[in-house]
Amino acid sequence: MSVESEDYCFEFQRRVEFHETDLAGIVHFSNFYRYMETAEHEFMRSLGHAIHQQMGDTEIGWPRVNATCEFCKPARNDDILTIRVSIDEIRTRSIRYRFRFFIDLNEPPIAIGSITAVCVKFENGGIAAMPIPDQIRADLEAAQKAAKSSLSS
Repeated sequence: MSVESEDYCFEFQRRVEFHETDLAGIVHFSNFYRYMETAEHEFMRSLGHAIHQQMGDTEIGWPRVNATCEFCKPARNDDILTIRVSIDEIRTRSIRYRFRFFIDLNEPPIAIGSITAVCVKFENGGIAAMPIPDQIRADLEAAQKAAKSSLSS
């Protein structure tokens, strides 16, 4: 599948800062996990939701239960990264995102990552997995469907 034909729900850009690089002058691998989390937060905000929010009487959040990233090419200080967020799977209580990192959209991604987050409620000092609330699920499904339908256009 070509880079242009891959679906994505949200695109986010950020500049690589000097403090995110290592002695070799490239982005330290750990920062890609931060970039994925930031892109996920921005994606949820674009849908009108937050990663940590109050819904009625329930305080909910989205802790990560899995995160991976494959690094293909380095990024350096002052590069502009374009991060494309896709929804790979929406389950009853969790969502799995895919992230593709680009310096040049005409080139293959420099990194590809994934995060699985579980919807939880905070109560009595603890957390417990819960079904994704209907409104959030509907918004996530609509974004996923819109991304897939733009592929067939």
